[in-house]
Amino acid sequence: MRGRFAPSPTGELHLGNARTALLAWLQARSAGGRFVLRVEDLDRGRVRPGYREAQLADLCWLGLDWDEGPDVGGPCAPYLQSQRTAGYTQALRRLAAAGRLYACTCSRKDVAAAASAPHADDDEGPRYPGRCAQRAVGPADVERTTLPDGTPAALRLRVPEREVRFHDAVQGACVFRPADETGDFVVRRKDGAAAYQLAVVVDDDAMRITHVLRGADLLASTARQLLLYDALGLQAPAWAHVPLLLGPDGVRLAKRHGAVTLRELRERGAAPEVLVGWLAASCGLAEPGEAVSPRELVGRFRLERLPREPTRVASVPG
Repeated sequence: MRGRFAPSPTGELHLGNARTALLAWLQARSAGGRFVLRVEDLDRGRVRPGYREAQLADLCWLGLDWDEGPDVGGPCAPYLQSQRTAGYTQALRRLAAAGRLYACTCSRKDVAAAASAPHADDDEGPRYPGRCAQRAVGPADVERTTLPDGTPAALRLRVPEREVRFHDAVQGACVFRPADETGDFVVRRKDGAAAYQLAVVVDDDAMRITHVLRGADLLASTARQLLLYDALGLQAPAWAHVPLLLGPDGVRLAKRHGAVTLRELRERGAAPEVLVGWLAASCGLAEPGEAVSPRELVGRFRLERLPREPTRVASVPG
């Protein structure tokens, strides 16, 4: 087994990030597998200096370690997405050669104005109506960020009209129809950077990731990623999407509920075992109030013990 945690250095790690990291680490360690840390730093507009180092320090404080990562190296280096652009370009060329890509000049505002279907359950936005589908792109042009007239253009994947079915180790049988839910989706942004859906597929394959455990907010993304795995002829990993942490009002846990970042907890002098125990108790792996280290939880970890619904908490540590 090869599992991973892939934070984006766009802010400090919060309790939801910590719980996902802990569970992904436990999945790998309980199976005697390897744990990979990858930094997803492609969003240049949101990445901030110092966050990557702070996130790694927070994870170490929590008691987590990794076998491969940007600070320890490994056979699948580099572990920073910003240094892996050649792989994304190669994948785009393969997709273009198969006739699956076209250039799109539409803005999010354009798509929203034309959309009649509901939004996807993530950042993809409303369904794309295919307005630019006639602008086919060949392998030699996948790095061009503008049309011949200078208009900025992204690249979209042509999505087939079919259901995507997969089994999730936590959520069970899942069925999506990306053609109806998101339509053709962006795989390379107008600024030339690979979009999340493409980058995560290329990197998980290159890093030989066999098991992906992540938050349930990314469940809908799995169908799009499976389309890319299929189009690129790659083997998809096993999936496990864990429910989110919610505040007492049923909304994702945030500062308005008293939620704090791991850095703030560290600065307050909190014991990491207390936080780990609280996180573990929130998903049925520890008793309420129990202080425990990640190592002590390895023998307790079972995917079937995790809740399938979001976890609503009445109070937060610290």
